[in-house]
Amino acid sequence: MPEAPQDVTVLLEQMRQGSQDALQKLLPLVYGELRRLAGRYMRDERPNHTLQPTALVHEAFLRLAGQDRARWQNRGQFMAVCGQLMRRILVDYARRRSRAKRNGTGALPGVAADYGIRNPEEILAVDLTLERLERIDLQQAKLVELRYFAGLSAEETAEAMGLSLRTVERQWTAAKAWLRAQLAEGDSA
Repeated sequence: MPEAPQDVTVLLEQMRQGSQDALQKLLPLVYGELRRLAGRYMRDERPNHTLQPTALVHEAFLRLAGQDRARWQNRGQFMAVCGQLMRRILVDYARRRSRAKRNGTGALPGVAADYGIRNPEEILAVDLTLERLERIDLQQAKLVELRYFAGLSAEETAEAMGLSLRTVERQWTAAKAWLRAQLAEGDSA
């Protein structure tokens, strides 16, 4: 049964007020959605990688637990932060893996789990492209993070950003086109 957004919001408010057990109560409410999001991230990875979507969710939650100064507003913002954390985990891994390849070590020192990224350069290209979009249009970059990386619907994104649904749909279309063009340009270079 999907979680009630108001239940999530109440727990986020309790976390903000310092409740020690609110995070533990929150996990069961959002776990399924976070696992689906992590599954989407891991879908294109090699079949024999050792990190499963479950482990990516747990890693993100461990990092989230260390954010005791977060000012949680609503479920949409929480899911966006989780999406950003998962993105950072995978990008950090891709950077370490690329560095290890350049150094000829083949192994990744300090990496507890093999995240199974098939092509770290591809992940880094997407991340760099999104960073360029942030410099050009911060709102569109935030929208991409919410829609793509956090897996929010257009309606949830509109609510989280305080925009109309039509504005979100229009900017999502523009942002996707720009990102595709930038990534295609990078492939042809």
